Amino acid sequence: MMSLAGLRVIDAATLFAGPSAAMMLGDFGADVVKIEHPRRGDPSRGHGAAADGVGLWWKTLSRNKRAAAVDLSRAEGQDVLRRLAGRSDVLIENFRPGTLERWDLAPEDLLELNPRLIVARMTGFGQFGPMSGQPGFGTLAEAMSGFAAMTGQPDGPPTLPPLALADGIAGLAMSYAIMVALRAREATGRGQVVDMAIIEPILGLLGPQMTAYRALGVVPERTGNRSSSNAPRNTYRTRDGRWLAISTSAQPIAERVVTLVGRPDLVEQPWFGTGAGRVRHVDELDEAVATWIAERDAAEVIARFEEVQAAVAPIYDVRDIAQDPQYAALGTFVEVPDEELGEVTMQNVLFRLSDTPGEVRWPGRALGRDTDEVLAELSYGPAEIAALREKGVVA
Repeated sequence: MMSLAGLRVIDAATLFAGPSAAMMLGDFGADVVKIEHPRRGDPSRGHGAAADGVGLWWKTLSRNKRAAAVDLSRAEGQDVLRRLAGRSDVLIENFRPGTLERWDLAPEDLLELNPRLIVARMTGFGQFGPMSGQPGFGTLAEAMSGFAAMTGQPDGPPTLPPLALADGIAGLAMSYAIMVALRAREATGRGQVVDMAIIEPILGLLGPQMTAYRALGVVPERTGNRSSSNAPRNTYRTRDGRWLAISTSAQPIAERVVTLVGRPDLVEQPWFGTGAGRVRHVDELDEAVATWIAERDAAEVIARFEEVQAAVAPIYDVRDIAQDPQYAALGTFVEVPDEELGEVTMQNVLFRLSDTPGEVRWPGRALGRDTDEVLAELSYGPAEIAALREKGVVA
């Protein structure tokens, strides 16, 4: 049995944050019904690389979901959602605030229909406030959270991540929020509304920047690959052209690293005893480490670091990840049969449970692949489904 077997989830969100949360629930057995527009589909179908015209990001993002194409802007489509909500545990949506209300699908109406429903609302800026009505994307969250301001080289521009970072963080946070709401439902018997703004969860991963600002007036600055909390911490190039990453967050590790690179004298310096002290002398520390590493090939550097139990890792690209024995041992990637492409490789579920493990059961499906099945479960007859399809309400 899978942990979330029997949980029914409606994924009526688009792109990445809300659908990511639904994916994580589906990975552990939830029955997730993905609702898309009958003609446009989810925009994520067109993002990233494609094989034979089929988006590969979609294959991962919508895995373990049944694909139903319903136009929710039409009255008949809204009735479909009402019927779904009446038999479901969770609705995940990311329409602009006011949209569900305009369609007579306001959370209070859905909760009246199904008092146990969790209505999970994911928007860029939340359901209220001066920016709530504006369109919001993860990029804006990365900009407004302070992430971009502190990312990049000290003399370079603010830097955005090359991936949907804020969306992914918000997806993780939303899956957690939904589980919290479901746990509360066990005690109260009632569902509730989750209001999540994508601009907020990423703040929690940036450390106590507001705490330090309010207490000390500290404004984080760009430090490149260095850390503002400890040193040495950077990327270093080896003699054979490989890049390695080193972290010395723990004091004993810092001592082992500088001793290994031939500077045990630094350990005796009064400033070496704290991360903040080492940061003040980061140039001296980086020069010692970088010089030693540059004189050796990557394999030797890694072996020597492992001998003294110091933290080091090669900078990987996807080719290295595909060949890494640790990922292979963990089963981090799986090959999944696919109706459109034959087979696709994707990352496995996020963690392993000893008794009720998750599983990638199928990749993202073709538009409307499960519409008839979903509607039939809602007591729509074949003639009704055919009429809805003729009107363009479903596909």
